[in-house]
Amino acid sequence: MSETRIGYARCSTDKQDLAAQKATLLHLGVTADRIYTDHGLTGTNRERPGLAQALAAVRAGDTLVVPKLDRLARSVPDARSIADELAKRGVRLALGASVYDPHDPMGKMFFNILATFAEFEADLIRMRTKEGMAFARAKGKLKGKKPKLSDRRQTELRRMYDTGDYSVSDLAELFDVSRPTVYRVLQRTPSAEVSIEAQ
Repeated sequence: MSETRIGYARCSTDKQDLAAQKATLLHLGVTADRIYTDHGLTGTNRERPGLAQALAAVRAGDTLVVPKLDRLARSVPDARSIADELAKRGVRLALGASVYDPHDPMGKMFFNILATFAEFEADLIRMRTKEGMAFARAKGKLKGKKPKLSDRRQTELRRMYDTGDYSVSDLAELFDVSRPTVYRVLQRTPSAEVSIEAQ
C-alpha cells in the first residue's frame, strides 16, 4: 500500500502568509488537497482545528509532514505528545526533509533539542512583545481605547443633560452610545455650573 503524505502549516498572526509553507510542503511531496492549515493561531494553543484535521487524516503507514517543528508545536511537552501519539499509531513525522525516528536515540535527542529551541524562541518573542509594550506605554505611544465621543461632544452631552430636558436614555440614543457610556461621560465631565463657579 502506497504511503500518503499529509501536510500541516500554521502561522501565528493574520498578517503572516502561509504561501511559503505550502510551497515547501508541495516540494516535499504533499498534494495541495492534503494540506491542512491554521491561520492566526499560536503554536502554544493546542486547540488548532487544522492540526486536529491533519492528525485525524493520517493512518498507519502515512507520514505527517510539517515545514519545521515550530509550526507543529511551540513547547517541548506538546511536541513530545504529538510525536508519541503519531508513533503509537504507526505514523511517521517528517520535519522538512528529515523523518523523525522515535526509536533512534540520536533522532530522539535531536527532536528534543529542536523542541527546546522552538519553546525558547516562543518565550523570547513573548518577552520582547511585553517589553516593547511597556516601552511604548512609558513613551505614551500605547494608549487605551479612544473615547467613543470627542471632547466637544462629551461637553455637549453634559450641557444637554444639565438642562434637565434629556434623560440618560435620550442621550444614549442621540449620541449613538450605550447608557453606561453616557454615565461615564457624566462622571468625567463637570457640569457647566460647576465650571462657572470655579472661575
